[in-house]
Amino acid sequence: MSNVLIFQALGILAVFVIFVILMMQRKIPTIIALPLMAILFGLIGGVPLMSSDPEQVTIVGSILGEGSMRMSTAIAGVIFGSFFGQLLSKVGVTKGIIRKAAETAGDKAILIALTFFAVGTIIISASGGLGMVILIGTIMVPIMLTTGVAPITASIVLLLSVGTGALFNVSNWAVYVDVLGLPVSEIAYYTWVSAVPLIVIGAIMIVVSIKKQGSVRKTWAMNNDFSNKNEKNVRTIALISPIIPVLLVFIFSMDVVAAIIIGIMITLILSTPKRPLQVVSGSFVEGIQEVAGAVALMIGIGMLLNAVMAPEVAAVLSPFIEMIIPSGMIGYILFFTILSPLAIYRGPLNVFGLGSGVAALLVSAGLSPLAAMIALRNLSSLQGVSDPTNSHNVWIADFTKVDVNIILRKTIGWMILVVFVSMVIGAFILY
Repeated sequence: MSNVLIFQALGILAVFVIFVILMMQRKIPTIIALPLMAILFGLIGGVPLMSSDPEQVTIVGSILGEGSMRMSTAIAGVIFGSFFGQLLSKVGVTKGIIRKAAETAGDKAILIALTFFAVGTIIISASGGLGMVILIGTIMVPIMLTTGVAPITASIVLLLSVGTGALFNVSNWAVYVDVLGLPVSEIAYYTWVSAVPLIVIGAIMIVVSIKKQGSVRKTWAMNNDFSNKNEKNVRTIALISPIIPVLLVFIFSMDVVAAIIIGIMITLILSTPKRPLQVVSGSFVEGIQEVAGAVALMIGIGMLLNAVMAPEVAAVLSPFIEMIIPSGMIGYILFFTILSPLAIYRGPLNVFGLGSGVAALLVSAGLSPLAAMIALRNLSSLQGVSDPTNSHNVWIADFTKVDVNIILRKTIGWMILVVFVSMVIGAFILY
């Protein structure tokens, strides 16, 4: 390897490390850091700024221009997923599901916690985002606390719902379509590899947490509209609405956006809201507002992907990536399990950030797209539940009055176990 390539590789690594530290310390927002990294990677790698040759990869045309559109499938999925979530909230489906669950579970702490884990998963599978977490959290947490669930356990239940629901949220699958070029049907088929360990270990985690807490009774000094007797209940059949897009993708391998649109139409038919056109238009506008930050993040991810996959940059990084790429079943399991904490604090294995670029490099160096997808999805469970920089972690910690770092300490060991079990299952499938 020439001295020039070594110098360029060290320069790219230095930029990478500096920006990771800045993002972890919250000195620079991720949505700003990713485009800046993309530009710097291109400059250091020797990608020309502009060119009269339309086939030439350039910083202006390829990294910034084409990169901003690279994640268009994922962006559309996120927007329509948020649209669907807002609609479910407006027609009363979200509150209806929680109400039914609370009535069924009664006042038994373990039963209500496990029931809300399942209910939260179903709701988040239809729509993620901070708004939906706040909506279900402000209803579920007070109920759990008044049935004897400790605040830290209530926080864990809600976070496990977010992490598990995100695995089944079809709008999130589009990220792997854009990053790794995998078909939606394949992403759907292997979802169980990440989901089953998280569900099983998550349920054990909840039971153990409640058993350890002893006797806890706490009233919640807050009036929430869950108990509003004048609120009109949505008909029971409409409560199946959140799982419709998931079933359409799983059973018919339907396009993500098409499945969500059909789910929206079926929800309207089953719930028959008053002034449906206003409900739909309002849900769409509010859905876009809810995910504006995520859309900006995906634009930056697209730029970073195009930067690391530019021929000049790939030629610099590939020799180094080939040196660390895991080989064989044991190497695959240990590599991603040991490095799984790098998915938190905006780290390099967070798929909604640097992880997408790292995945693209690993694939270019020889790791199969399927292996990369399974590993990233496994790590996303840890990131979704434990990462103290997540907006939903911060809100849940504030709402339950539990320090966000305590939540990290209580969950990180369990979530590394989830990653390990998921990696073992994935390795047996792949090798």
